[in-house]
Amino acid sequence: MSEAEGKEQKRILILCVDRDGDLEVKAGVKTPVVGRTGNLDAAVALALHDPEEPDANAIFEAVRIYDRLKNESKPEEVLEIATLSGSESGGVRADRKIAAGLNDLLASYPAKEVILVTDGYSDEAVLPLVQSRVPVSSVRRIVIKHSESIEETAALFSRYLKMIAENPRYSRVALGIPGILLLILGALAIFQWVQYYLIALAIVISVVLVVKGFGADRAAKRLYKWAKEYSPPPIRVQISNYSTLAGALCMVLSVYLGWTTAASGIVLPADLAGWLNILPKAAGFFIQGSITLIVVGACVALLGRAIRWYLERDVRLLRNAAFIIIIGWSQQIFVSTSDLLLGNAGIGKLIFSIVVGILIGVASVLVIFVVHKYTKEFFRETEEQAREFGEG
Repeated sequence: MSEAEGKEQKRILILCVDRDGDLEVKAGVKTPVVGRTGNLDAAVALALHDPEEPDANAIFEAVRIYDRLKNESKPEEVLEIATLSGSESGGVRADRKIAAGLNDLLASYPAKEVILVTDGYSDEAVLPLVQSRVPVSSVRRIVIKHSESIEETAALFSRYLKMIAENPRYSRVALGIPGILLLILGALAIFQWVQYYLIALAIVISVVLVVKGFGADRAAKRLYKWAKEYSPPPIRVQISNYSTLAGALCMVLSVYLGWTTAASGIVLPADLAGWLNILPKAAGFFIQGSITLIVVGACVALLGRAIRWYLERDVRLLRNAAFIIIIGWSQQIFVSTSDLLLGNAGIGKLIFSIVVGILIGVASVLVIFVVHKYTKEFFRETEEQAREFGEG
């Protein structure tokens, strides 16, 4: 047995890749094309249809590399040449077609290494596809000399145009703002107000600068995300929160009503002594105008909390009920105070209201203890809540 026959044969594939599918579209040659004669005929056919096609030059270069290595090849090396074509639509479809053709080609000719020949522009996309299946020992890029810079510039320009058109981050500024400006110009031209276009231009640009400068767009995005992901609390908590808000609004409105009542009932003096004289009367008018809404607001807030504690079977419901009764009667005490300050009633009415209020408070506490004694099974109270209730 000779030395060449004793060594394992090394299969080498000279592979030319036409990623954009010009060979099939323009020349009508189906791929994969295997063998020197077939590749030479395919290159001639493509060059006859389009003499400026760089893929024809890439196939000619692959044939030239094949002939040179054939003459220099060692006895244990076996050479083959093939051309694969992608798709004119490019992208994923072209890569999948090249990968499928390469798998079929390697199944019939299991090469140990590949010498890749491309047209220069597509090698970045083609090289990983080939390397994932068979080692690539060399890459030959063929770019027509007079169009190399033009091809690279056109590819870069088209890439940025695609990014501007498809990426919302850039399209809003690069396309959206000019679109708004052209729309404003068209609207002003319809009404013959083109002379105001510079003002409109300044307003639009200033709004964009303010929004981007202060991060209003990011804040609006966060607010939208929060509103989208917001999960409302249980209904009992909502009732308590809304009643507290309604009570607070009632109290704020009561301050306004008290102020307007006091302002309409007195004449503002010019000196300090006059202010000291009218101060009791002003306080009486303020209490008279505001006390009703103050009491209503407090009772509404406490009523919402009472509903929540009832639904939660919380023992604090009973104490809250006592507060509502006491605050409700406190209106009568404040009305008596107002009448006393305005001179409409004597101090006896105020004392009577206070005494009755104390009796009502004591009675409420006693009633609550009795109710609590007979409704213990209803409330889900802890030891701490029971102790707190007893101390209260």
